[in-house]
Amino acid sequence: MIWLLIVLIIAGAILTIWAGSEGRQRAVYLFKPLTTILILILALVHGEPTLYRTIITFGLFFSLLGDIFLMLPDDHFLMGLVSFLLAHLAYIGAFGLGAGWAVYALALPPFLLFGGAVWYLLSPRLGKMRLPAFVYMLAILLMGWQAANQMLATGTTAALMALAGALLFLVSDSVLALNRFRKAVPAAQVIILSTYYAAQMLIALST
Repeated sequence: MIWLLIVLIIAGAILTIWAGSEGRQRAVYLFKPLTTILILILALVHGEPTLYRTIITFGLFFSLLGDIFLMLPDDHFLMGLVSFLLAHLAYIGAFGLGAGWAVYALALPPFLLFGGAVWYLLSPRLGKMRLPAFVYMLAILLMGWQAANQMLATGTTAALMALAGALLFLVSDSVLALNRFRKAVPAAQVIILSTYYAAQMLIALST
């Protein structure tokens, strides 16, 4: 069951990327949310029913809402941002719980340096989105740091998957923001979606 879901998720991600590159919007409307739904199911059937898994599934549900808002024909970018902000808050809670709320200060500087570099590039172009983008960036950086705390505290394979997922999420969202607000990134949608779906799948498998 797990391996079948993983294969279907990979297929869904490939079809979403293909549909987007070919301008087949109806196919995007089908495959993009379907792939996230499959990842949500993966989290529900993987591992034992724990509070950690429950919180992760809430994060995936908010991610599904974000996917829907971002793919709609009208500009619902802010609503998508809020949905993914809620997803990251859920992940922060889950990773913190998994780490026993242990804090490793030495794991924080790489995330601050990365966030500072991205913010330096984005800040002059954000306009009225400056404050929402700043809040969102703080949340995703904290999410990544909490995943690192969990990995350092437990050293488990599940924690490593969560950390890898968090780092890929940082890459996906950074490329999305740079492509939208700074300048066109070559093969942006391929990078954004491939890293996004890999991130969500790894986080689901950390349950």
